[in-house]
Amino acid sequence: QVQLLESGGGSVQDGGSLRLSCAVAVTGYSYSRYCMGWFRQAPGKEREGVAAIDLYGGTSYSDSVKGRFTISKDNAKNTLYLQMNSLKPEDTGMYYCAAAGTWYCSGWHAFTYWGQGTQVTVSS
Repeated sequence: QVQLLESGGGSVQDGGSLRLSCAVAVTGYSYSRYCMGWFRQAPGKEREGVAAIDLYGGTSYSDSVKGRFTISKDNAKNTLYLQMNSLKPEDTGMYYCAAAGTWYCSGWHAFTYWGQGTQVTVSS
């Protein structure tokens, strides 16, 4: 089983920064063996993948956040991060930490474990 707990959300102004954290608890396996990711869902919109990181630290990003967001992980602390810079009002939404059942990241559809989410609000 995988348990995920996000933190770090809040309200910032256009151009501001936030860092989200996700504490990961895994039964039976090391958390570092999983592909981990961040998703977001804006009001009235579908949930979308934002960033992902695999076992070896390989990363991928959606076009909308590339160059502004950075995903990283600290295996010693069992924690996943999302550094968000140059935030825009369109980045507003609930942000979710997620894990896939494989060490490699095979696409946004592959994530099967989800946290409860943390709200990010960017005002203009």
